[in-house]
Amino acid sequence: MWSVYRLLVFALAAASRLAPAHVLEFCHSSDCHRDDDTASNGQPAPNTVRSRWNMSVSGLVRDLDQFRVSCKKLIEEFPVDEVDGNFVRTVKNCIFSKSTPTPLKGPLRLAAVSKEVIEGIFDLDVAVTQSEDFLHYASGGKLLIGSVPLAHRYGGHQFGYWAGQLGDGRAHLLGRYSNRKGETWELQLKGSGKTQYSRSGDGRAVIRSSVREFLCSEAMHFLGVPTSRAASLIVSEEPVVRDQFYNGNVKMERGAVVLRLAKSWFRIGSLEILAQSGETDLLRKLVNFVIDEHFPSIASGDSNKYLVFYSTVVNETARLIAQWMSVGFAHGVCNTDNFSLLSITIDYGPFGFMESYNPNFVPNTSDDEGRYGIGAQADVGLFNLEKLLAALSPVLTQKQQEEAKMILKGYGSIYQMRIHQIFKAKLGLLGEEEDDSFLIGFLLKMMEDKGSDFTMTFRQLSEISDLQLHNRNFTQMWALGDLLEHEHFSDWLNMYVFRISRKQSDTDSDRQSRMKKVNPRYVLRNWMAESAIVKAEVNDFSEVELLHRILSSPFVTQETAEEAGHAARPPPWAERLKVSCSS
Repeated sequence: MWSVYRLLVFALAAASRLAPAHVLEFCHSSDCHRDDDTASNGQPAPNTVRSRWNMSVSGLVRDLDQFRVSCKKLIEEFPVDEVDGNFVRTVKNCIFSKSTPTPLKGPLRLAAVSKEVIEGIFDLDVAVTQSEDFLHYASGGKLLIGSVPLAHRYGGHQFGYWAGQLGDGRAHLLGRYSNRKGETWELQLKGSGKTQYSRSGDGRAVIRSSVREFLCSEAMHFLGVPTSRAASLIVSEEPVVRDQFYNGNVKMERGAVVLRLAKSWFRIGSLEILAQSGETDLLRKLVNFVIDEHFPSIASGDSNKYLVFYSTVVNETARLIAQWMSVGFAHGVCNTDNFSLLSITIDYGPFGFMESYNPNFVPNTSDDEGRYGIGAQADVGLFNLEKLLAALSPVLTQKQQEEAKMILKGYGSIYQMRIHQIFKAKLGLLGEEEDDSFLIGFLLKMMEDKGSDFTMTFRQLSEISDLQLHNRNFTQMWALGDLLEHEHFSDWLNMYVFRISRKQSDTDSDRQSRMKKVNPRYVLRNWMAESAIVKAEVNDFSEVELLHRILSSPFVTQETAEEAGHAARPPPWAERLKVSCSS
């Protein structure tokens, strides 16, 4: 049996950092989009001078020939691999290798596009995505103006062991784009062919994994979880051979490319490879670059800047994992090469959203030991931060290394604090009372006992009235109905009702509204993704589009989502679904 402490370690997210959501009682799908004039951080886009753009009336670029990226800063800042060619090899003394994408074999199809990314980040009119040029730009067939495609060299600890050189084996960094809001984003193609770091791979991604990455990275953004984004998904007729479950059942699939973006793709493994190779000067140069570009609050002349940087990453990594837990998200491959230095979610492989509450939920069938089960993610974060400290040690003094170890000891407390805060918010609790931790842990233990649905249990608690709680009236609330069968649920309800009733200034509607902002009604369950994938593989992208639209407003009840059963009990066949590292 899990203790209350273990249960709390399992499950949290910072409510204060969740992106604000517009909470409505009900809406039709066409009404559930965010305002197009709102930036992705929820703030209105600033008015800017538009003379440099060939713009439509809406102020967006309609000509792809005027969309420019740049690799200049990266190439000037760092030494580039001196050896030409995409052939696989051990690479030394550089951060990037020049690598040209291999165009997908046509015909090409646009399977999905994120209007918010295209218009809100790229400053492009979404109409440009319907052009033949866009298909080629977004799949590696043509290069954007200013692009010098690069593959990033990094290493990593995989499943607890140092794996040596890894790197972008099927991804190409196209360049950096600075938009009207003053943001700089790095554009990357995933599935765009072999690089120097492909090892034995073919450099391709298949439809099933690409659909999942496109949908999940966008879904996580709208859930308020820091993440890379996805602009588009292009599918082809190019055959790609995969053994999905490593059981000898090889089959032919089709290639696909995701155009994705992040403020930075540097990860813990970016520093590890340099430290392991003894390239200390380059290590220092890269850390300085990351700090100067992405941590403006850290003074470049501060003698303790590396220590402050490490402290910030420790803090933000704890917050990120807590936010994963708040929505029941399990990354699946929490290797150091998949942990961002900016503490955003990157590299969506065999992830999964937990359905029945189970601290031992493992989304990746390739993870035989359950190392990356959902309940182990906080511990894995600690392990990865230990490896980050080891990578930074060559540029830290002995005293700073000791101080960094003390900082790392605070990771658990930071995580616990965020877990406590988020689950209080998920239960609508105001203020701080001594028994709050017990109230949270008691509920989670009952959910574990009954295998209660994680997402819908908290959502239905957000939607139920005080009167229904008093009367134990859970009609049409299937998740709470499951919990009602637990022998101690009535005791818990009495505690919960008494707790929320003590805040007399907190109205029923206020509590419900507040809880709905942190308890989504819809997440990307495996069965939903699988249903969309099956259709996409026969060139029917309607369900990909539907899921993308629904998951863009996960906190809002939507008619189309309800009709599709996205808030209903998962179908029986969902339990048989498996996801592996093969993609």
